[in-house]
Amino acid sequence: MPQKIIMDVDTGIDDSLGLLYLLASPQARILGIASTAGNVPAPQVAANNLALLDLCRAPDIEVALGAAEPLAIPLRTTEDTHGPQGVGYAEFPPSSRRLSERSAAQMWVDLVREYPGEIIGLCTGPLTNLALALRMEPQLPRLLRRLVVMGGAFNHPGNTTPTNEWNVHVDPEAWKEVFDAFSAAPADRRPVVCALDITETIEMRPHHLIRLAERAGSVPVQEVSEFDTPGTRSEASNPIVRFLTDAVRFYFEFHRQYDQGYLAHMHDPFAAAVALDPSLAMTRPATVDVELAGTLTRATTVADWAGMWGREPNADIVVGTDPKIFFDQLIDRVGDFARTVYPIE
Repeated sequence: MPQKIIMDVDTGIDDSLGLLYLLASPQARILGIASTAGNVPAPQVAANNLALLDLCRAPDIEVALGAAEPLAIPLRTTEDTHGPQGVGYAEFPPSSRRLSERSAAQMWVDLVREYPGEIIGLCTGPLTNLALALRMEPQLPRLLRRLVVMGGAFNHPGNTTPTNEWNVHVDPEAWKEVFDAFSAAPADRRPVVCALDITETIEMRPHHLIRLAERAGSVPVQEVSEFDTPGTRSEASNPIVRFLTDAVRFYFEFHRQYDQGYLAHMHDPFAAAVALDPSLAMTRPATVDVELAGTLTRATTVADWAGMWGREPNADIVVGTDPKIFFDQLIDRVGDFARTVYPIE
């Protein structure tokens, strides 16, 4: 039976690849998509999710609008990283699909009550909606089968401040509420945390896009190069490949601008892959908390690996993986999916 999944995203270039990965995976059954304010405001996130479902000719999947603001601070977005609409240079036409009548938090609660012990929650953005759902249903950590989150930084520099990661930075109060709530979860239901320590080793490069286009049978196979004029648009015949190329090119340019190389960190599709196949990740249990008061360290995720706090572990932190295996799976699944949705004529 396919794995039931709630996806909570702030789509987002790499979020869109995470959603594509799940849509391309027969092992996944997406029950609902929660649209979280983060990379762009929540209404734009929801519009991106609906349009991406159109692009993939997906069946009806519930897309719910999330909270407009974090729990305690003003929203900060990052169009400089993800583009004005959140999907790089790609552009979506408006979708005719309708948003859910229930909020993202209510969708979380209703679905975990309907399928107790069966759902994996996958969160690749700020945890605002999940924190609101926990306030409505404190038993949610026991009703989920597992939670997989992308966020945090432990033995690694932050990507927003010297010590903290973007998703946590946007709503640190929400992340603390979630980690606190999951302290009551059984050991086999602790959140799996995909932090920057690992996700910044998941480096997509131009040759990955070439392989994906070839797998999809898309022509012409267009090499994306750091020597191209910024903003060059894809001429790929396959619409999914064209979307990915235009979205990821923006991400390549952003990373190069900050001296990280002509590459893109695929944080969110890696988390999606781990949600379906935990064997991709080596994990280590720890007690995780979030700093809320530090002048220099607010929104930092802190892991007690040695039990110094005297509290039981409340997370399994990913500490190892093989990026090649992940990219082979991503290219095969999304390439085959693109070819199936848009057959070669």
